Amino acid sequence: MGEPANIAQLRWRCRRGMRELDLLVSRWLEESYSQASPDEQRQFRDLLEEPDPQLLAWLTGREVPEDPGLARLIDAIRGT
Repeated sequence: MGEPANIAQLRWRCRRGMRELDLLVSRWLEESYSQASPDEQRQFRDLLEEPDPQLLAWLTGREVPEDPGLARLIDAIRGT
């Protein structure tokens, strides 16, 4: 699949059930995804598979992912 189609698919997957999540993950996709390492890009795609309550817990800082790479990505998405 070509890059534009891949980005379009990711944009669609960034549409979550909560506006706060939409804004955070969509902003990171638009501003940082293309410059991210292949590993960070994979982690972001995997992150989008998580259920909204888990994403919200991580992105609000109530919980921290066990995977250190995922924790760094969450921090980057949160802008910390």
